[in-house]
Amino acid sequence: MQPGTRLGPYEIVAPLGAGGMGEVYRARDTRLGRDVAVKVLPAGFAADPERLRRFEQEARTVASLNTPTSSPCMMSARTRACGIW
Repeated sequence: MQPGTRLGPYEIVAPLGAGGMGEVYRARDTRLGRDVAVKVLPAGFAADPERLRRFEQEARTVASLNTPTSSPCMMSARTRACGIW
């Protein structure tokens, strides 16, 4: 994904890393004016119920964290263009 790409209110700034479950990007939340991390799963994962379950479980786990050094999980969504984010 290229810098400047928009996913809803998030504008991709730079890649942060990649692994077995997808790619993570530094992005800018254009509504709130802050930096966020956006995880994008490959489009093919949208058809795999087990991978979707794992992603949703990860999002719920991250959303439950409340520490000064963690970032809150704000949302998860599906798009046709890039799979899941």
